[in-house]
Order: sequence, then C-alpha cells, then structure tokens
Amino acid sequence: MLLVIGWALWVVLLGGSYALGRETEEQLLARIQSEQNPVKKAKEQIKLSRLQFEKVHNAYTQGHVDEGNKLLGVFVGTLKASWKLLQDSGRKASRQPEGFRELEIALREDVRSLQDLARTVNYFDRAPLSEAAVELEKMREEVLHEQFPGEPPRTHKGEPTPPAVASPGGPTSVR
Repeated sequence: MLLVIGWALWVVLLGGSYALGRETEEQLLARIQSEQNPVKKAKEQIKLSRLQFEKVHNAYTQGHVDEGNKLLGVFVGTLKASWKLLQDSGRKASRQPEGFRELEIALREDVRSLQDLARTVNYFDRAPLSEAAVELEKMREEVLHEQFPGEPPRTHKGEPTPPAVASPGGPTSVR
C-alpha cells in the first residue's frame, strides 16, 4: 500500500506526461540548447515540432484560428531550423543519412497531417494550413534530393518525372 501511494505521489510530482515517458517542450528546448551534435540537435527539433503540431491542431479544432496561425509559424520554423542544421553540418545525406532520413519522414507525415487538418477547418481558414503543407513538401523534396542526388526530381504527387521522349530517328524510334 505504501508503495502504491509513493508511486502515485511520484506521478503527481513529476507530471503525467513526463511520467508516461513524454517530454515537455521546455525539456526539449533545454536539450536543444545544450546539444552540440547537429544530427542529435536536429532530431530533438523534430521531436519538438511534434509537440508544436499538437498545439496547432488543438488551436484549430477549438476554433482559435489566429492562435493556430501563430503556432503554425513556430511549427514550420522549427522544421526549417532542423533542415538548416543538417545542411550546415557538412554531412553528405547520401552517405550519412541519419537525421536526413528522420526529417524526411517527419516532413512527409506533417504534410499529410496538415492536409487532414485543413479538411476539417472552415474553408476560409484553410489557406495558412495549405501554404504550410506546400512549404513543407518543398522542403521534403530538397531533403530527398540531398539523400538521392542522382534521382530525377519528383512531382508534387510523389510520381517521378516522366523520362525524356526519344527523338525521331534516334536509336529507340520505330521504323
């Protein structure tokens, strides 16, 4: 019985989210400030962006559009900072994909989440969400290009660009 009471006090004192293994925004910010490794720092920023997106989602679903727009800017800024850290790290994404891979996955998921959220919001309030989704998709394409530099650029639908058409009289033309 004493053990149960002690455990309950520990949960209350440390806060429910921390006790469940969930980090707070303040904890992530402190770790980002102290981290020297750019890849680890970028990964922490990706975690932070997840928490920030939850705030964006909550603000929009509760009808606080102006607050959601402000939080959306912070969310996108965090992902941009993560991308900039990786770019400035001097690492080749094609050879050392750690960090780049996680950012690409996060961007892909975030674009879908923003699109889903935009579909639930009043039509006249969707523009910032749609613009943020387009911006993150462009960033994702840049990350992919860094990871796979020899690959052709992808279209916005995720399809590779069509191959060039053979010129008439060329080796692949039909006679």
